[in-house]
Amino acid sequence: MSVDDRKLDVLRAIVEDYVATQEPVGSKALADRHQLGVSPATIRNDMAVLEDEGYITQPHTSAGRIPTDKGYRLFVDKLSTVKPLSVAERRAIQTFLDGAVDLDDVVSRTVRLLAQLTRQAAIVQYPSLTRSSVRHVELVAIAPQRVLVVLITEGGRVEQRVVELPADPDDRFLGDLRARMNALVAGQDFSAVESRVADLSEQFDPDERPLVVAITATLLETLVERHEDRLAVAGTGNLARYGHEFDHELESLLSALEEHVVLLRLLGEATSPTLRVRIGHENALQGLSATSIVTTGYGPDEQALASMGVVGPTRMDYPGTIAAVGAVARYVSKILAAG
Repeated sequence: MSVDDRKLDVLRAIVEDYVATQEPVGSKALADRHQLGVSPATIRNDMAVLEDEGYITQPHTSAGRIPTDKGYRLFVDKLSTVKPLSVAERRAIQTFLDGAVDLDDVVSRTVRLLAQLTRQAAIVQYPSLTRSSVRHVELVAIAPQRVLVVLITEGGRVEQRVVELPADPDDRFLGDLRARMNALVAGQDFSAVESRVADLSEQFDPDERPLVVAITATLLETLVERHEDRLAVAGTGNLARYGHEFDHELESLLSALEEHVVLLRLLGEATSPTLRVRIGHENALQGLSATSIVTTGYGPDEQALASMGVVGPTRMDYPGTIAAVGAVARYVSKILAAG
């Protein structure tokens, strides 16, 4: 069925009222609260058609109706405008995130901010190494025959490894190796680094080559993605406010949010900054059929290095949640691009 504009207006009004009141919505309430331009009888007829087509349902014998997953899906797909954030909300995002001192702090602040703005559970994935490029490599002598190799990615992630060397390197050697290494790998995708440093040791004197080999080997080990992507979660307690809406699945939902693999599947693959909304039974994971999940990728220069999002009931404020997730993702992306 192709829902005409008038029935779409009726569905939109039902969604908005149900989200606001938690009560089934009747035709008289719609006529009283919304300027739909038609009589209550016409609204009742439109509601009957929407119910026949599965967009709304009658939860019990009252005259009111509530949206189904299919109804929420159509509502979200037809959103022509997203609720703009208030000046205070935009200022709060900027102020809160501008105080971050490093990537860990950015992620920690972001997940707490999302939970506060949406009053739902928030999840933020740390930027992935496999989708990153190299910003800078630093070499720091920390003890005789020991050097700290520091890898800084374009996403702001910092990885460190200590390498034991067969001899004590002097400052001249470390400075030379640092300069040559950065000339080869800065700005390069991780996949290209190994081939670019493969012959680096040949540029040094024979007695220095074992040091170069040891340091470049440690750099390459640093590029290997850890088996587990890192995640931050906040606001799971917010879901208790919606406990009666999760069809007795709240305990299963909270357990799912403690599982690392489940969270990664919830966020999905970050391939672009495009927002994605999964509603109700579109979430195949056990315990999530009464939830909606709003996610997006984020990263510098339109390059999605990771995902963030929120989990809440299907009866969520979709325009407001979509606006909040999108705004926070864009601001974090700017921070990473400027860092």
